[in-house]
Amino acid sequence: MSESGPRFYAWCDEASRVDAFTAALSALVQPGWLIGVSMYCDAACDTTSMEEAAAMIRAHFKCDGGALVRSSVLLRASQRFVLPDRRGPDFSLGIPVIDFGSCCCAEAYERLNARGPREPQGPLEMSPDENRDFFRFKLELAWGRGPRSIEAEAEVAWHIMQVDLEDLLLRLCAPDGSGSVRTGACTNAWHWNAPVATCATYNADAREIVRDLAVSWVHLHDRDSVSRIAGMSLAALHARVDAAPAGARVPLKGGGERAHSLSRETVLKALAAPPSALLEALEAAAVPDEAWRAAAPRTAEILGLTSQLAETGEGPPTWPVYTDTYRHIRFLKKHPPFIVRRLPSDGVVLLTHPYCSLWPLWANALCSLGLMS
Repeated sequence: MSESGPRFYAWCDEASRVDAFTAALSALVQPGWLIGVSMYCDAACDTTSMEEAAAMIRAHFKCDGGALVRSSVLLRASQRFVLPDRRGPDFSLGIPVIDFGSCCCAEAYERLNARGPREPQGPLEMSPDENRDFFRFKLELAWGRGPRSIEAEAEVAWHIMQVDLEDLLLRLCAPDGSGSVRTGACTNAWHWNAPVATCATYNADAREIVRDLAVSWVHLHDRDSVSRIAGMSLAALHARVDAAPAGARVPLKGGGERAHSLSRETVLKALAAPPSALLEALEAAAVPDEAWRAAAPRTAEILGLTSQLAETGEGPPTWPVYTDTYRHIRFLKKHPPFIVRRLPSDGVVLLTHPYCSLWPLWANALCSLGLMS
């Protein structure tokens, strides 16, 4: 996997784009924090007022077609694990705040700059300035009396990152319950790639979860940009898949020996399947494997002790842990964690580690339903 990300994307109708973008900014940026707005026509402002930032974007977006915002974002999950510095109150181990760049592009701007130096990758997009700031490769963990465990360390890092990743995706895609964003994704690649090859997807309607599979097919087979086709109706996507030659396949990685590729026939069968059956199969496929379950008790112990120390200032000694080693990364890639989250809004999030992709989850679900061909 590339080390470019994570990059977050969201798709919504053009008419709702500015409203969705400003709602996402309101959910991402803490009140009173500095916001830098740069319009592509060179209008710009630095402000601590969300209202002023939104007004700048609205005033220039129609004639300009694009807005870039720079701001700091608080990682809410990581904040719960910031430990007190035992040298005294004047020292700090660092609040998990990272600098993000966010942009909003009109369709005309996307078409005009499709191959230019400022090529847009999605109607709404955001990414951290430094990926290491998000991954938090160095953690201070309370160990207690248990043994050192590479597997538990990797799982601890995942549990913290998972909450942050899901939280940021939902702050971008579903900040206000309006449902204006139909779908979105997070990827560790340099662009919005096939949804089944990303590390996370969001769909506002769980009954349309098959969209991830259909958009992936059209993107890989017809070479259409995901940012242009992500919001197509399922009927339109079905027509695109059906128009392909019988037996056509597209290559995919990470699905095991049974799933090196995805066939047109598999996608058509999935489009015809009951959405509830697809969701249930995905949930069943998300069960952790034996190696992951074996490390889970020690993981829970470390998380509990570290969280207690962060909250009360009392607990066992801590040790620095670096989770970007070959052994940590290999464990995560060999035993990828998956989450299928049904949201109260009737949406759904699929999630795995940024080092991995969602394709193994989909491949196992499709095989269990007898749809893989």
